[in-house]
Amino acid sequence: MAPQANGRPDWDEYYMRIALDAARRSTCLRHHVGAIIVKDRQILATGYNGAPRGFPHCETIGCLREQLGIPSGEQTELCNAVHAEQNAIIQAAVHGVSLAGGILYTTHQPCIHCSKMIINARLDRVVYGRDYSETRGLEMMRKVGIEVVRFDGDLEITDLRE
Repeated sequence: MAPQANGRPDWDEYYMRIALDAARRSTCLRHHVGAIIVKDRQILATGYNGAPRGFPHCETIGCLREQLGIPSGEQTELCNAVHAEQNAIIQAAVHGVSLAGGILYTTHQPCIHCSKMIINARLDRVVYGRDYSETRGLEMMRKVGIEVVRFDGDLEITDLRE
């Protein structure tokens, strides 16, 4: 996506930049992922991937999946982290904010588990940056009518950890 004629970023680029900034808060050793949820051009919630509240971060205790050599996308139940998309949805729930009709911007393609939450949160659109090896989540979201868009702007999404 190119900037508008006046040099201002379009809305997708603007919100993806904020999601990238959220990703900088991540405490995961493998992936730095950020997400924000927007409705009527207002940010409702943000999230990044990391340990549950009060639990030690992977930066401190290490990553069991890394120690066991488990590839990305496999045996995710061994991971202590809550995904960025999940944290954004949870943040909205804690504060009693409806996400129905909103847009999720995330630095990485949502996994199958996050996709299920996105569907049930009644989000209308998902814009993501990096691809993920598993595509069932994308298929599920599209099947129920959620617009799914891979961001094609020239942001440095590749500078985040794999």
